[in-house]
Amino acid sequence: MRTIWVINGPNLNLLGLREPGVYGSQSLASIEEGLLEKAEALGVSVTFYQSNHEGDIIDRIHAALDHADGIVLNPGALTHYSYAVRDAISSVKIPTVEVHLSNIHARETFRHTSVIAPVAVGQIAGFGAVSYELGMMALLRHLESQGQ
Repeated sequence: MRTIWVINGPNLNLLGLREPGVYGSQSLASIEEGLLEKAEALGVSVTFYQSNHEGDIIDRIHAALDHADGIVLNPGALTHYSYAVRDAISSVKIPTVEVHLSNIHARETFRHTSVIAPVAVGQIAGFGAVSYELGMMALLRHLESQGQ
């Protein structure tokens, strides 16, 4: 059974309350429930984690080594400046898909650059909560294509 870790960064614990016009009205727990249902139907194990602290996210990425086949990562604002998160992903060499609820390329200019994207398998942005499902599906297809 494949194991996917879903890691969420700063402020995503406030989903449903935080700027619903941008991020939607679903809570993180609700998004996780929906993703868990999809994963179970596919025979995939999913583990969820969220932190507002960069170092904790890095520690979680490191902990995925030898435990996760892939990572779905919504780094939140860390997307745009955390070379430490980028280096953690690069170091563990676990296929990672970067996801965003909003279309970061259609927002403020500072959000257009992702320091994570160069070390990720791909990036999915702008589809709201469905971005997580699309990210998981893309990650599973990538793993299959790599014979993993």
